[in-house]
Order: sequence, then C-alpha cells, then structure tokens
Amino acid sequence: MQVQDIIKILNLEVFGGSGGLNREISGGYTSDLLSDVMGHAECGNIWITLQTHKNVIAIASLKELAAVILIKGNIPDADILEHAENEGIPVLGSKEEAFELTGKLFNLLTR
Repeated sequence: MQVQDIIKILNLEVFGGSGGLNREISGGYTSDLLSDVMGHAECGNIWITLQTHKNVIAIASLKELAAVILIKGNIPDADILEHAENEGIPVLGSKEEAFELTGKLFNLLTR
C-alpha cells in the first residue's frame, strides 16, 4: 500500500512533501518521543505523532520513513513543510486521536 492510498481511505490532509506520496508503507509507528522513534521505527513506517517542529522531518529522513501523520488537528510549523518538500516526506494531518488512527492504520496494513 502506498501513502496516497491511505490518504483517501483515512481522509487525511496533505500539508507538504507531496513528492513522496507514492512511497510504499511497510508498517506504522506511534510515538511523540523523538529518541523512541529514532531507536525503534523502521524504514517505510508511517509515524503518527503530535509533534509539529522541523526535527520531525530530520528523524523521518534519518529513518527513511514513508510519511508523518500529525494528530488531533495539529498544524505543522512552517519550517517542517520546507524540510518535508526537500526530503520528499509527506506530512499529513488527521483530527483523530493517536489511539483511533493507529488502530485504523493497523487494520489497513494487516488485511
């Protein structure tokens, strides 16, 4: 499944990094602690977080993540979008809580 597929299914907003919408998704990771994501997220994962600053893209790029989904209607800082475009990492948004969104993503990826 590609990032562009889950955008439609989960009704996500695309904030930036649209050049990476065809990235393949290998799984997901939910955490708001950057060091936790650095230590445990895997290449191709979608990261679900409430963090909205530019370090999110630095971690996503380092770990070669497929995309980042911001939860609870959070809006990304302007500098995250610039980095997202440069790295081709989609930054997406949802109004849902992490628990609900993680469950939906899990169900989609394990069908």
